[in-house]
Amino acid sequence: MPRCMRKGSWIIAKTNAARCLLGVALVAAVPTVAQDSPASSSAQLEQALAAMKPQRPGIVDAYVVVAALDTDDVFGREARETGRVLASRFDARGRTLVLANNEDSDKADAAGTPDHLERALAAAAALMDRKEDVVVLYTTSHGSPRAGLDYENPTSGTGIITPDQLAAMLGRQGFQNRLIILQACFSGQFVPALAQPGTVVATAASAIDPSFGCAPGNDWTFFGHALINQAMRKPDSFVRQFRRAFVTINGWEQKLGIEASNPQISIGSDTSRWLAALDARAPKVASASAGRPPSELAE
Repeated sequence: MPRCMRKGSWIIAKTNAARCLLGVALVAAVPTVAQDSPASSSAQLEQALAAMKPQRPGIVDAYVVVAALDTDDVFGREARETGRVLASRFDARGRTLVLANNEDSDKADAAGTPDHLERALAAAAALMDRKEDVVVLYTTSHGSPRAGLDYENPTSGTGIITPDQLAAMLGRQGFQNRLIILQACFSGQFVPALAQPGTVVATAASAIDPSFGCAPGNDWTFFGHALINQAMRKPDSFVRQFRRAFVTINGWEQKLGIEASNPQISIGSDTSRWLAALDARAPKVASASAGRPPSELAE
């Protein structure tokens, strides 16, 4: 077990947290993208927040926040493209924030730190009608069993966001309608803490299983590729898109002879209205996948 210490409200791990697994091999982190200074990244975030569009009365608007909580290149690539897919899927252009590192000309709005995540969620809450609109949160990172989502950033440190901490972060903003998608090993552990009548929670794995595809050189994890890069680019309801991704991932895992990640979905009893509204405005024509499939699928 890693030794931990408290720093503010975050648990800061002093050793490396568990990594996404393929078989039993640990994937080494090899960041290659440039890191912005904290002041520069914070200024970029303020500019992005100021440019966010207000909600439209009478329309169920989605405010999308995508965060790569780890600096491994795969998470940044996945987050930046996920922002573009979700902005289209949920009619959220101008209401989408992407927190990730930049890579060449592919830019995000700011770095994916816990502080930036909370500020982005607060900005969305301030602009939206919390009774009418929906917050859509997608995070991608490593995960640790019986702990939470790992985060690692040269400027903000290394640590874990626990289920209770993420629940509290969201709770402080008073969101009533929430679509929360978590890409990480063992991310099913967040379902009990986040499930509410107005909330849909979708995770890449169960509470006790790893997920796959997070080699730093990849463009996508298994979950991101199946759900975001494939299923959500095709016209359908979100629930059916998730189920299609589940079947796809299960097929990949069976072919590779690896343990099932068992993606999870929890659908609250008061979500049908806003899910139907967002599904109705989804693109009617499929779009092409972007980037390369996870390298493990070519083996």
